[in-house]
Amino acid sequence: MSEKSGRRTRRILKNVLASVVVLGAVGGGVAYTAVTVDRADRTAPTVAWAEPSTTATPKDPAADADRGRASTPMSRLLLPVPDGYVLGADIEGHGNDDEIPAKQAAALLKQTGKSFYGKKRRAYEKEVDRLGIQGMAMRSYAAQDSTLQAEVIVLRMKDKKSVREFFEVRKEMSEFFELRKGPKIKEYAKNSACYLGPKPAKPEQDEDERTPDLQKMTCSAYDGEVMVTVTAFGGEPFDQKAVADLVEKQLRHIQSPGEYI
Repeated sequence: MSEKSGRRTRRILKNVLASVVVLGAVGGGVAYTAVTVDRADRTAPTVAWAEPSTTATPKDPAADADRGRASTPMSRLLLPVPDGYVLGADIEGHGNDDEIPAKQAAALLKQTGKSFYGKKRRAYEKEVDRLGIQGMAMRSYAAQDSTLQAEVIVLRMKDKKSVREFFEVRKEMSEFFELRKGPKIKEYAKNSACYLGPKPAKPEQDEDERTPDLQKMTCSAYDGEVMVTVTAFGGEPFDQKAVADLVEKQLRHIQSPGEYI
């Protein structure tokens, strides 16, 4: 390993705690198990996953609850459910449309470091504190044709510098692990990046059921003090463009929160 490569590796590993904390804290797994697709024949038997919901959970009195809540500054940052989608499956422990205040959001992120002890645990929590979490909101979306399930998490931090550095670390991590690059979001090429998960293994099948062959795509982006993470799963052929369009709409919406697209 070259000296330059070694420095880059050490820098990535030094910041890996702060990146993993959001990548793995909430979401992702439920989107996988919620997709209702068949990889080849829609008339063939499919695995029955959790059904998407057309109403927000927890209960919201807003008249447009089927498009998501917009009753607080954080919830207004989330993209209202666009045409062609409905609210998706519940994100474990949070419903399909939820918000977490700053203190609880930071505590949630710190809980993901419970496997660390002593100095490592203190360093882990210090990295979380350094981000200056101001709040978190999340919403899941399901394509009406059941081909795609996506979870969007918006995380507000203390300043633009923290968000930008966090984005760059996540981007470097994806490249470090040699993840396949996803589509570029042209209008936001400098502040967004999408990566595909491993190619799905061929599913095991028998005469009674088929196992969906799902592809994962994760996009990171930011606007000002807001970090955006979109995690999506879908069957083959996986619609990368649909996910990229969702990210683009989310970023446009952040620029004008509260206005439905």
